[in-house]
Amino acid sequence: MKLIPTDLPGVVIVEPAVFTDERGWFSESFNEPRFHAALAGLGLPAPRAFLQDNHSCSHAGVLRGLHYQLPPHAQGKLVRVVKGAAFDVAVDIRAGSPHFGRWTGVLLNAENKRQLWVPEGFAHGFVSLEDDTHFLYKTTDVYAKDCERSIRYDDPAIGVQWPLPPGVAAALLAAKDAAAPLLAQADLPPLR
Repeated sequence: MKLIPTDLPGVVIVEPAVFTDERGWFSESFNEPRFHAALAGLGLPAPRAFLQDNHSCSHAGVLRGLHYQLPPHAQGKLVRVVKGAAFDVAVDIRAGSPHFGRWTGVLLNAENKRQLWVPEGFAHGFVSLEDDTHFLYKTTDVYAKDCERSIRYDDPAIGVQWPLPPGVAAALLAAKDAAAPLLAQADLPPLR
């Protein structure tokens, strides 16, 4: 496993080792001791244990985000795409952070097998670039409706450049995401 720092400190791209032969390929999608050691090698803390796995399937142009949970159920997320493709985004929303409001994005797809580690204190979202895109993620806490929050995907103060697939004029959003507050009005987690 190889970790690649992004331009947003704490958020890293995970490239698992992939072994191929005439039969196909094999990859370890997660190994806790290796993941923790690789994070430590970058001077980053190990996350809390993963407690929940989620799986979504989206049509091309579906945008989910920007989502996060507040303490005591804040979530770190290890995300990947196993079918299709998505542009995945993390935004630093920790009040008082020197990187507050900055975002980073990465292409995740079935071919590159990359994952993105999004620590607690960051909002997360993605736009599906193909029909039938399967997005999997591990979270460090369970879903807690009372702690769930979101920020507008198109907040100009953040300025995420969301790519859309050919033939899609506008992202398809859930009503709650379309009505999410701007960063300036959001209920935000403290800097840890």
